[in-house]
Formats: sequence, structure tokens, C-alpha cells
Amino acid sequence: MVKRLYVKRIGKIIMKRQERIDRVDLMRTYIRIVEAGSLSAAARQLDTTQATVSRRLQSLESLLGVKLLLRTTHAMKLTDDGERCYQHAKRVADAWVALEDELSQSDDEPVGILRVRAPHAFGQEQLLGPLTQFLERHPQLSVEWMLNDKNVDFLSANIDCAIRVGAEVDPATVSVLLAEVPRCMVASPALLARFPAVETPQQLSALPWIALSTFYQHEIHLSHLQSGDTEQVAIAPRLYTDSLYAARNTAIGGLGVTLISSWAVEEELINGKLIALLPQWQAAPLPVHLVYPWARYYPARLRKFLQLMREVMPGLGGMRHPVRQA
Repeated sequence: MVKRLYVKRIGKIIMKRQERIDRVDLMRTYIRIVEAGSLSAAARQLDTTQATVSRRLQSLESLLGVKLLLRTTHAMKLTDDGERCYQHAKRVADAWVALEDELSQSDDEPVGILRVRAPHAFGQEQLLGPLTQFLERHPQLSVEWMLNDKNVDFLSANIDCAIRVGAEVDPATVSVLLAEVPRCMVASPALLARFPAVETPQQLSALPWIALSTFYQHEIHLSHLQSGDTEQVAIAPRLYTDSLYAARNTAIGGLGVTLISSWAVEEELINGKLIALLPQWQAAPLPVHLVYPWARYYPARLRKFLQLMREVMPGLGGMRHPVRQA
């Protein structure tokens, strides 16, 4: 009898200790549910099952003694207690990450997984070298490198930071200007041979165009390097694309003129596959930002990556230091 009571007591102690250990994970799961918008989405992001996520939610509600979420078949809504719990949980989770980060590596060595989104062509052509060196310097760090040109929803996509080229800055995020991407107008010799020589910006309207739809579609804006004069030129694209590769390759094939990041056509301009049009007239360079959501604490992996981008971005081929407004 005494032995049975002893075992039961030990079991309760273990359960209480396990509860205390798991509370941070329960709060992290709850944060992910709220930010992902559903239990199923949270389960995918956490790489676990929906049943596990549901069980963690129920455990947290039992520990707190309140209902956190109201769920129907098609919707989920936070209760008032659920909203307060979310705000507190965010602060606790940030503090816990800060503690882990500080104690696990006294020399501020980044650990864990950093999730980064970058434009497809830019992330593949320009940044793989610096990224590889970054990972070699930090063996305890992994990076999830997601290449696409879509707008970033940090909460639902579970992304730590994003490299944005030419995009408007979202005031709700932290945005660090890293560099600028000069652009040029290019066309193939075969295409230009079919039309009169282009000597003024307005003559560009008579040519077929390939539009990089992320940045321009029906018109382009040019400035003269010496005089500062500006021109707005209407264009009629034969092709609209959000792919820099598609724009470059179809321009090489003679489909039309394109206004494109200079770094992407350096080799083609050297070997004569493409010719620069009106080099004294240029479109505004595209700003390059590193963007991430505001938080009270940023782990070493994000801080080190930001430091890397500040150092290497302006020196990449075809890039330049940003011209900051006074």
C-alpha cells in the first residue's frame, strides 16, 4: 500500500514537472495556431499532425482554465482571453528564445533554422555564394532558402525575413535598405535591325516590348543622366512576365526590348547577344531591402544574416550602394 502511494506521488511529481517543461511548447503552438489561422495550417508549419496541435491547444486551455478559441467548420475566432493569452505568449516566447540564445552560445553563435524568402533570379544568381559562405562559417545553423517573387506574409508563411527588390516598404515591418540595382534597356541586334535607329526615348514606343510586370507594364519612366530631364514612354508589350529569366531570354531571342536589372545581362552585353539602348537615359534603380517583422528580440541567426547582407549586398556584381535621401 505504501509502495503504491509512493509510486502515485512520484507520478504526480513527474507529471507536474512535465507540465512545466511543456508550457513553453504549448504557448509556441498556440502562437502558431493564431498566426497561421487554423489548426491544420499550424500543423503543417510545425511538421506535426492536426491531432497533436489540437491536443496541445486543449492542454493549454486546461492549464489556464479558459477557452482560448471559438471554432466552427470554416472559421476560427479568438476569445477575449485568447487575445490576451496570445499577447502574453508572444512576450514569453520571445523572452525564452532570448534566454536560449544567450545561454546556449556564449559567443553569440547562430543556431537553429533561419527561413528566408528571396526573389527567384536574384536569390539563385547573386546570393548563393554569400549564403554558402555564411553556412560554412556557422555549422550549427540551417537556412530554408525559398525563392519566389510573391509578397510576403510573415505570419502565415512562417518566414523570418525576406529580401525584396523594388517593392514598396510596408510600414508595419522593419525594412533595411541594403543596395540598389541599376537597370538598362536592351534588345537583340536582330530586332534592332528591323527598325529605324532609336535616338530619342519616344521612339521606343514603336518597338515591341517585353514587360517585367512586377515593375512596369504599359509605360516606363526615364531620366537623362546629364541634364536630369525626364520622359514618360508608353509601351505595347508582346509579353508580360514576372520572371527576369524569361524577359532576358526572350529579349535574346529577338521578341522585344526589355528594361531589366543590369547585372542579369552583363555577359550578354559583352558578347553582343544584347545591345543597350539609349544608355544616357535610365530608369530609376530598384532598391533592395531586407524586411522582417517587428519583435522585441531577434535571435542571433537573424542578426548575423542582416550583418552579412549589409556587408556583401552593395559589392555584388551589378549592384551599388544606395543613394540615401537627405
